[in-house]
Amino acid sequence: MAPPLSNPSHPPKGGLGGLLFLSLGSNLGDRAANLRAALTLLADEIGPMLAVSSFIDTAPVDMASPHRFLNAVAAFRTTLSPARLLAVTQDIERRLGRTEKSHDGQHPDRTIDIDILLLGDLRVDNEEVIPGHRLTIPHPRMLERDFVMQPLREVQRMLEEKH
Repeated sequence: MAPPLSNPSHPPKGGLGGLLFLSLGSNLGDRAANLRAALTLLADEIGPMLAVSSFIDTAPVDMASPHRFLNAVAAFRTTLSPARLLAVTQDIERRLGRTEKSHDGQHPDRTIDIDILLLGDLRVDNEEVIPGHRLTIPHPRMLERDFVMQPLREVQRMLEEKH
């Protein structure tokens, strides 16, 4: 059984091998349809989806935009490596219409954003896992973001109830 996220300042640890938590957000177009399309593609390409949070409407964070976000967190079972997961999530973002990535603290509006939050008890420290793309797991800013932590706690509760 996965450990609870009772303390939002500490991500879950230990015993989660293969359990992947992703954060998804959209602030352009049909935001709910964008999230649903991403979840479908993710389940097809990385492994079975075990739980998904409610979709929550939030104001943009760390960016100036008039467009509100719809956010969610989903849990999957996967055997993919961090490098392969990053490649797959970025490919899905492109296929769903994302044309720009964030650079130097500038965050453009996006049809879909998919972030790797946690992958079991794995730790990756700002490694270049695919050429030109660095990855940190657990996600370095997830604890600062209510739009991530609220749905992450919801998914964690769902997983605990299944066991």
